[in-house]
Amino acid sequence: MFTGIIEAMGTVEAAEHSNEQLVLTISSTLTPELKVDQSVAHNGTCLTVTSIEDNKFTVCAVKETIDKTTVGNWQKGDSINLERGIKLNDRLDGHIVQGHVDTVGKCIKISTQGQNRVYTFMFDASFAALIVEKGSIVVNGVSLTCYNVTSNSFQLTLIPYTWEHTSFNALQENEAVNLEFDILGKYIQRHLSLQKQDKS
Repeated sequence: MFTGIIEAMGTVEAAEHSNEQLVLTISSTLTPELKVDQSVAHNGTCLTVTSIEDNKFTVCAVKETIDKTTVGNWQKGDSINLERGIKLNDRLDGHIVQGHVDTVGKCIKISTQGQNRVYTFMFDASFAALIVEKGSIVVNGVSLTCYNVTSNSFQLTLIPYTWEHTSFNALQENEAVNLEFDILGKYIQRHLSLQKQDKS
């Protein structure tokens, strides 16, 4: 379980395919605080640390993860948002995040608004019921508030601090991003779906 508050940045040092898996080696200032078998969110994708050496650690992405997230697009030199699992006595400064990416969206526009940056994203309309105006959304692991929500798009505004301390500072227009919608919306949608089935 995560909060969407990024702890540190990581840099992809290697990405090697092996037996339908992708083995990623990542360097980060966070590495000394990690341990093998620990779950870490990488751009919002929960992956397990398999080895640690100096300032580098290794994780492995299976085919399902490669197919459903942007992990398969990562290349040497890419910056990755990192967050360790939340402790039970921590403050929930973001929102409840599972690290289970729902879909891949696309950044279609980046503009400025004073010192802030405004991002517009598109996503598959089949997820429209899971996003609401001024609700929470996770983009590449970052917990943010969405607005101007339509059936297949939304906008975000980033303050300079968030832009400087996350991989948003490298995000380009037309680039794919990992999206995780609010878990509360998923449970509500499931409950309503079951109620509808019972009545039919």
